[in-house]
Amino acid sequence: MTQLAENVYTEQHDIARIESWAQQLDDEAQVAIRLADGARVEGFVTVRPTIQVFRDGSGREGMNAMVRIDDAANPEHAHYLWLDHIVDIQRTGTA
Repeated sequence: MTQLAENVYTEQHDIARIESWAQQLDDEAQVAIRLADGARVEGFVTVRPTIQVFRDGSGREGMNAMVRIDDAANPEHAHYLWLDHIVDIQRTGTA
C-alpha cells in the first residue's frame, strides 16, 4: 500500500537531490539539519532513509523519503523529517 506525502517528485533532478540528502544521513550519524522553513533539528539518524514511492493528496504518484532523527537534547523525542524539506545537513560529531 502506498503511503501519502505532502510532496512527491517525478523529475530526475528532484529525485537526485533527495537521494543526495539520503546519502549524507548515515545510520547513527550525529547531525544538524536546517529545513526550508528555517527550523533546525539536531540529533542522531536512526536509520539511513530510502527513497520510496508515495502519493500526494491529489493521488499523483512520485518519490520522496523521510528520516527519523532522535533529538540530541531529548533522545526520547523523535523528529520525522521529509528529505525534500532539507536545505542543509552538517555533521556535528560521531555517535
